[in-house]
Amino acid sequence: MGTALVTGASAGLGRAFATELARRGHDLVLVARDQGRLEELAEELRREYAVTAEVLPADLADRDQTERVAERLRDAERPVDLLVNNAGFGLRRSFSRGDLADEERAVDVMVRAVLVLSHAAAGAMRTRGRGGILNVSSVASFAVMGTYSAIKSWVTVFTEALSVELQGTGVTATAVCPGFVHTEFHDRALMNMSALPDPLWLTADQVVTGALRDLDAGRAVSVPSLTYKAVTTGLKVVPRGAVRRVSGLLAQRRRTARERAS
Repeated sequence: MGTALVTGASAGLGRAFATELARRGHDLVLVARDQGRLEELAEELRREYAVTAEVLPADLADRDQTERVAERLRDAERPVDLLVNNAGFGLRRSFSRGDLADEERAVDVMVRAVLVLSHAAAGAMRTRGRGGILNVSSVASFAVMGTYSAIKSWVTVFTEALSVELQGTGVTATAVCPGFVHTEFHDRALMNMSALPDPLWLTADQVVTGALRDLDAGRAVSVPSLTYKAVTTGLKVVPRGAVRRVSGLLAQRRRTARERAS
């Protein structure tokens, strides 16, 4: 089945991707900042699925550490057949009231690292004539919800362009655009999600299964669930002014307790 490298593998969607890929027989390279959690996950995957699980701690906001991951992807002696660019985080405050350093870190992790690692993987995979790149974007990429939407819009469009470029090479690129997923993501960002209706929540397994299915089918964009397919279709056809108004209302409801108290 080959080897998959997953960033942000210690929790949330990254952990779900790593687990499902191991279940399917892939060896893993696990990337995240928390080495302890990576080691625990690697041991669990080795024991449960009899796969090789390599731990590669890295903070993708750091250029040198990102380059170490890129070098692993370029290693012809230990080929990586699937890259899952999953690392990311939510921003706690609106752009004008937040810390610029947090905004820059978000761009480093969710834009620059995706760019660098996709370049490394695409080059190595193209030489071999096979491989896949799966970039985790978001339904937010079709909306207007601050810097996060802008970042994920870049991920979606970048991946679409990469998919076009790689046609006929044996390498595919897919952007998966989930909606709200039951993971640690919102808790870590201190987002208040209590008002969100249950039908809008997805499980990590739903997202992972749909993303891998669409990757195998060569689709450039994967939107898990019929609900979010309808949402994204609607966002493409309604007037942009209406998208901005609705996005603004949703963003306001998701403000953190910290920002409301400031």
